Amino acid sequence: MTEQPGIVVTGASGRMGQMLIRTIAESGKARLVGAIERPGHDWIGRDAGEAAGIGALGVAVTDDAAAALSGAQVVVDFTAPAATLRFAELAAQAGVAHVIGTTGMSEDEIAALAPFARHTAIVRAGNMSLGVNLLAQLTRKVAAALDEDFDIEVIEAHHHHKVDAPSGTALMFGEAAAEGRGVTLSDVSDRGRDGITGARKRGDIGFTAIRGGDIVGEHDVLFAGPGERVILRHVATDRGIFARGALRAALWASGREPGQYDMIDVLGL
Repeated sequence: MTEQPGIVVTGASGRMGQMLIRTIAESGKARLVGAIERPGHDWIGRDAGEAAGIGALGVAVTDDAAAALSGAQVVVDFTAPAATLRFAELAAQAGVAHVIGTTGMSEDEIAALAPFARHTAIVRAGNMSLGVNLLAQLTRKVAAALDEDFDIEVIEAHHHHKVDAPSGTALMFGEAAAEGRGVTLSDVSDRGRDGITGARKRGDIGFTAIRGGDIVGEHDVLFAGPGERVILRHVATDRGIFARGALRAALWASGREPGQYDMIDVLGL
């Protein structure tokens, strides 16, 4: 029987980090072999399972990322763009597959992942849920079917702790809509309206971000045409869907050939 892949979790103390630790430990499909936190964090040296509230797992939280990756097969990373680029470098050096759920990455930061993907598999997605990725496919098809008489607006809502806007998922839907229309999102993106902005430009893809309370994640893709509207919607009520999707991506990426992949590849859509 093939040994279960060993997974390292970055940002272990964060909400997603803790959820990932629990999901991996309870899955019966993988082993938690490392948990990383920033230097000086009060979790350093603690058992990752005990710190996450599920009992001892025999894995101490560390700030030595290179040591944590040694012997692992996959690292799952929901941190911040600068940290993700550092983990990408270390993962490439160690030959460890890298699953990235980090949002807020700029185009330059995303482009900077390419050299590392020559040495290991990188799975990056703005959202790891099955439903979201299905909706992205539908968004692409609807955008291709409806012409510019239909304005496209991506409306997203998240909890008040979220630091980036638009969300990675909203941008994912925007990219899907742009692909469906055969345009580049950066050329048609409208991300801010305040004051006298003038009429909406035909063909633009707009973004609206809502932040409040404990909203896990809600996304609407609105196609507003003359006399009718088409609305595609996804509502997340449990953050566990992202951890389960990330675990699925990690299992898929383990042993995969170097390259850049996304959840569409993972799910075979």
